[in-house]
Amino acid sequence: MVSGTEVRREVVVGSPARPAGRRRWLVPVLLAVGWLLSVGWRMWLSRHVPLPIAHTDEDSYLHTARALAGGPGGFSSENGPLRRVGYPLLISPAFLGERDFADSYRLVQLINAAVNATVLPLAYLLVRRLVPVRRAVALAAAAVAATLPATVFYAGVAMIDAVLAPLVLAWLLAVHHWVRRPGPLVAAGVGALVGAFHLLHSRGLVIVAVHVGLVLLLFLRRRISPAQVLAAVLPVLAAALLNAAVIRLLGDRVYLLGDPPGGGTVRAVASGPGLLRVGAAVATQLWYLVVITFGLAGVAWAGAVVALFRPAADTSTATTPVPADVGATRWTFGVALVTSVGVAAGASVILAGITTKPLDAIYGRYVQMLAPFWLLVGVGMLVAATPRSRWRRAAVAAGVLLAGATLIAARLAWVASRGHELRYGGFGAPDLMALTGGWREFRPFTGAVVGLVGCLLLVVAVRRPRWRVPVLAALVVVNLGTMQVITDRLVRPMVAATAPTPRVADVGVRPGDRVWASLGVQWVLRFNLSHQVTWADVRWFVDNPPADADVVFVRWAPGEPDDWDGARHGFVRLGGNVEQHWAAWRRR
Repeated sequence: MVSGTEVRREVVVGSPARPAGRRRWLVPVLLAVGWLLSVGWRMWLSRHVPLPIAHTDEDSYLHTARALAGGPGGFSSENGPLRRVGYPLLISPAFLGERDFADSYRLVQLINAAVNATVLPLAYLLVRRLVPVRRAVALAAAAVAATLPATVFYAGVAMIDAVLAPLVLAWLLAVHHWVRRPGPLVAAGVGALVGAFHLLHSRGLVIVAVHVGLVLLLFLRRRISPAQVLAAVLPVLAAALLNAAVIRLLGDRVYLLGDPPGGGTVRAVASGPGLLRVGAAVATQLWYLVVITFGLAGVAWAGAVVALFRPAADTSTATTPVPADVGATRWTFGVALVTSVGVAAGASVILAGITTKPLDAIYGRYVQMLAPFWLLVGVGMLVAATPRSRWRRAAVAAGVLLAGATLIAARLAWVASRGHELRYGGFGAPDLMALTGGWREFRPFTGAVVGLVGCLLLVVAVRRPRWRVPVLAALVVVNLGTMQVITDRLVRPMVAATAPTPRVADVGVRPGDRVWASLGVQWVLRFNLSHQVTWADVRWFVDNPPADADVVFVRWAPGEPDDWDGARHGFVRLGGNVEQHWAAWRRR
């Protein structure tokens, strides 16, 4: 990870001896227990979320998963070119059999928690492979990565992001192993992980592009054979074919409401101001990664860039041994850096093309999956370096934090001076909101201070080996507290605002009823009412209910012009919630 001249003498480098006797089982047992505790903690955090809160993404995945399990379909907000079925395939077992929607949704959360919690063992394996640190430090760093809010937040909802963080760690760990010990089997494993990215989400296109570039470079430099090229590429093609086959199998049971990216995207970026907007969005996302990792991402980038551009021969002057797989580590850094910039840029371009909504002040969701990796690398860059290099890397992180905050503040002021505002919502950067107290406004300089203070404390603390585990344990406590704040200040209010009461079963809607919903019902409530109708796809109408409707969900607003009078259509009201402005009516 670091050049030999920067490695401290007391750091144990290379492959440590395997512990003897019972001690060799200690780490696997700790990781297994930690994984179970992580699953339990994630389920405990999601106990307040009985219905989707991240509309319309959750609705799309859930409808597709239900259709794959043999049930009715529904709408999807995806568009054709960017449509992916990997996550619905993963959660589709939750919809097998006849279950209440709340039970199926809880099973989805359990699947998310089980996969998301694998960040802990994967982080430990990665940090031990890339970083010359002791087991206790590696375990503590893995615990920080596994509790990072950027890792955990989406595990409680039916969102693809719940599984991407562990997939990133598994992929980069596999890339490192492949470059270190090339072979057809490991090449196929790397290809399979890249194929999984492609099957899961459109941002997997960036991963595929990086993968193709990596394969070509390794082949041109004669590090892999033609057989390995095929082994690395064929799983990606297989995943693309599987995605197309499943979409064809679904047919029109899941119908798309999204607009394909096209002219709007091109117009949004094909100009000087458009490119500046995209550049500012990319810089904001990268700055965000540095803040939420307490400056460690900036430390990691500084060390990674130095490792990439320093000739390999420099390591021959090392005063202590260096890892034999330093070349594989450098390749892994290069892949991770290109991926980070590529994902941030791709997301910014796609979001810029959505002209029906205001641009985002920050939308960190797409780069969150990279936060655990850079946090782990940053820990290694601090622990394994000399005091001088620690401070140099910390200075780079500080520069990124301050320059980024200045850029963001200038962007916000410029937009405000023209009478506009940038969108700032709960799913844009929930952890940043909690860390800065910016629930209603973006506070870039407060974020910079959070990152600077965290980075400074870490640099000071790691000087003494006996302080390293305690300070990393303190970061775990910070992460736990941040998630609790996010739950109390963001998640629970969202649930209260989006969960319709009473349940549709409690007002007399029965399995087999043909149910329609009026567009007059607030859209979030309409979606969550419809989810409870597990036996049919609930379609929408404007004012006059279809002739085949047995039950309709409509607006209930006494005294207002848009209050729906079911009596004139031959319906009788079953019940509902006048404060939420919805009611269920049954045809007489």
